[in-house]
Amino acid sequence: MHTPRLELTAEQQRELEARRDHAPQAYVRERAAALLKLAAGQGLLVVAEQGLLRRRDRHTVLAWLRRYQADGVAGLGVKAGRGRKPAFFPPQSGASARRG
Repeated sequence: MHTPRLELTAEQQRELEARRDHAPQAYVRERAAALLKLAAGQGLLVVAEQGLLRRRDRHTVLAWLRRYQADGVAGLGVKAGRGRKPAFFPPQSGASARRG
């Protein structure tokens, strides 16, 4: 299997370290930590299985790497529209509320 590489500039390194240490969202801290470990030379499989607080699939860590390479630190976040959708929609004011 091809081992993905991540080379960081000093600025990128500082930016990821800041996200790892201070981001309000735990998932951003975890992704930044994974990327820093990849940049330090650890293998993808090692980071995915042993390098984080819980095991991750190697494809998940690879997706984090690819999103970071494409979008920078903005790629660490969750894209809009992702996640569980609301099961209940409150009535809207206006025409649809007056029909009933």
